Amino acid sequence: MEKLSDHKKGIAAILFAALLWSTGGVFIKLISFNSLQLSFFRSLLSAITILVLFRRRAVLFNTGTMINGLFYAAILILFVVAAKSTTVANAIFLQYTAPIYVFILEPLMLKTKFERINLITILICIAGMFLFFAGDLSPGDKSGNLAAILSGICFAGFLIGMRKNKPEYQFATIFYGNVFISLFCSFSVFALNEIQATDVIMVSYLGIFQIGLAYVIFSYGLKKVNAIEASLISMIEPVLNPVWTYIGYGEVPSIYSIFGGLIIIAGLTIKTFQIEKSKFFKYFFKR
Repeated sequence: MEKLSDHKKGIAAILFAALLWSTGGVFIKLISFNSLQLSFFRSLLSAITILVLFRRRAVLFNTGTMINGLFYAAILILFVVAAKSTTVANAIFLQYTAPIYVFILEPLMLKTKFERINLITILICIAGMFLFFAGDLSPGDKSGNLAAILSGICFAGFLIGMRKNKPEYQFATIFYGNVFISLFCSFSVFALNEIQATDVIMVSYLGIFQIGLAYVIFSYGLKKVNAIEASLISMIEPVLNPVWTYIGYGEVPSIYSIFGGLIIIAGLTIKTFQIEKSKFFKYFFKR
């Protein structure tokens, strides 16, 4: 039997991690805990998973690690709030607008060049975002959509912060981020009257597999594939998240959300291909 090449192993790892991430929405909907309670248990188990797997590497820290850990904590808490308040489709697609904030903030913070394709991508994504606020919206949809947008903004801060920090702190950032979530949300568990076995099983899956191991698997795959492959394969997450939620929970996103999400994904895909095309021509003409 032919052994898989490192490249194929990398693709398989990225795909598996994205599939794990995509299951988050349906379980967030099914678990009876409120947003903060769910965040507490999920992140506590995720922090333990990272600590067991990486030990000393998990507890390294510098100033960047702490700042990025706070961004990470905000991302996850806000996403759970959004998914509990509005549809999972709205929550995940609006969170995935993070790159448009990166395109705006990166030239200011990292002194990179602002490219014309960035402006085109931003305008496409903003057009998609407007659709999420079209039609008849309940108060929950409005607050959930805003929480999802804030999650995306924090995601952008996290991405920029991770770029500025050293690679050896990546697992520590995730560890401390989950610790921060556990601390911030710990007071919420005192309001629990009873804990159902099904909730324990589902939140354990989220903490250990959907967050903890998925991030480890993704990091492994990222070392073996190029950036465009990782970016495009990862887009399976926002596409499948509403699908699993529909199958497991019966939630149907609005037609506006579907079109808005497709526009955002299309904009980010065009940008990703443009980056790779630019790298190819630079490499070709240098030869």
